[in-house]
Amino acid sequence: MKIAIFGSGGVGGYFGARLAAAGEDVAFLARGAHLTALQHDGWHIASPMGDLHLATVRATDRPQAIGPVDVVLFTVKLYDVDAAAATLAPLIGPDTVVVTLQNGVEAVDMVATHVGADHVAGGVAYIVVVVDQPGHLRHTTGQQLVFGERDGRRSDRLAAFEQACVRAGFQGKLSEHIETDLWVKFVRLATWSGMTTVTRSPMGVIRDNPATNEMMMAAIDEGIAVGKARGIRLPDDLVDATATLIKSLPPASKSSMLEDIERGRRLELPWLSGAVVRLGSEAGVATPIHQFITTVLSPSVNGAK
Repeated sequence: MKIAIFGSGGVGGYFGARLAAAGEDVAFLARGAHLTALQHDGWHIASPMGDLHLATVRATDRPQAIGPVDVVLFTVKLYDVDAAAATLAPLIGPDTVVVTLQNGVEAVDMVATHVGADHVAGGVAYIVVVVDQPGHLRHTTGQQLVFGERDGRRSDRLAAFEQACVRAGFQGKLSEHIETDLWVKFVRLATWSGMTTVTRSPMGVIRDNPATNEMMMAAIDEGIAVGKARGIRLPDDLVDATATLIKSLPPASKSSMLEDIERGRRLELPWLSGAVVRLGSEAGVATPIHQFITTVLSPSVNGAK
């Protein structure tokens, strides 16, 4: 398959490199020092699933240099979605699908305004991976992509991409209920990102402290209440399944937002805890914990001065 990785950071870089190593035709869109590193020495990935050095990769900062592809994995940060989506046109052919892999629940509609709803599918990435330095990724746990058409049909284009994921050796799942999948991750990630960042602590610290663990689970309840109030069908066992998942996470696991605040970068806060508050307010649902997280982190939302 012809695949473009738009936003070649941790998530896009990891899955794109695995796909390229398996023989797919992958092009990476990057910029700055990251682009220079990819063009000169490719990808270096340290991973419990097996280290990888992909010495030669196709990397550029110009979508026009790539042309139409079968699949675009759209992995830019939420605050860059609108500006980046406005440059997608050269990658779009008659049946191209842009799989949005942002952390919130609003990216699908944001991208659709630029390329048309027929060219956009929702996606969820379950992975903990960070960029250690340009061209170098450190993968901790998880390597699953879930994606699906907005109307729930099993399209040929996403079925083909599912098979490409299998060939690449990571989990790829074509979902018939992608809106539910997006909200399940949103409920969890908004909470985990907010809690790890506001405490400046990895998951093990929060999980093992009774007070912060209770606060975390209450924040999960807030997210679920917002989703249900907005008509989202969420699994009945979501709280129990989330508690089980939390217990399985490596103690040193950090959210990408915690990594961002430690490095003085912009935060995705307005689309995570901030979105829980905003969407909850629209639905008449109180979200005091997410409001606390949003308020406390607001001075850092635009990164270090």
